[in-house]
Amino acid sequence: MSGLASPAAFAGFVALLLATGVMRVVELTVSARRLRRQAQAPLAEPTFPLMVLVHVGLVFGPVAEVLWLDRPFVPLLALAAGLVLAGATALRVWTLRAIGRAWNVRVVLPERVATTGPYAWIRHPNYLAVILEVASLPLIHGAWVSCLTLSALDAFVLWRRIRVEEAALAELPAWRAAMAPRARFVPGLF
Repeated sequence: MSGLASPAAFAGFVALLLATGVMRVVELTVSARRLRRQAQAPLAEPTFPLMVLVHVGLVFGPVAEVLWLDRPFVPLLALAAGLVLAGATALRVWTLRAIGRAWNVRVVLPERVATTGPYAWIRHPNYLAVILEVASLPLIHGAWVSCLTLSALDAFVLWRRIRVEEAALAELPAWRAAMAPRARFVPGLF
């Protein structure tokens, strides 16, 4: 662990990752509770277990990489990654406020189509927040292998999930009308 220039920085990094893990458990709990209260079952998602694995990996993989591969703490990289993470967190909060109780970790057709907040510009702001989180969290302590590996797995999972989700949502006339002109992640681009 000679690359750990600051035990305090490493401890803060571990605390941030553990807090992320706690939030993911809370999200799963809230989602399960919401699913029990509604009649509609979630759509079949063969990649959901892999999505869970990506998020478990996000909590433990970067710590293992920092320890095993002696990744140093680089303040400028940590600052840049922290700013991206802060932006992702702000986007997530904005998204959750816009979607309200319809939010779920599983793919469930909504009772109403969200068109306010970030949904006024893009179709999948929560997925964009997740993409940014998965990329930025490991980089806070230089865990670039975790960043690349988890981001690649996350891209695969989201590619599959979005195809399932959009196919189901396209059956809703309100969703088609509202989202047809919107990009998935970046207004005007993609």
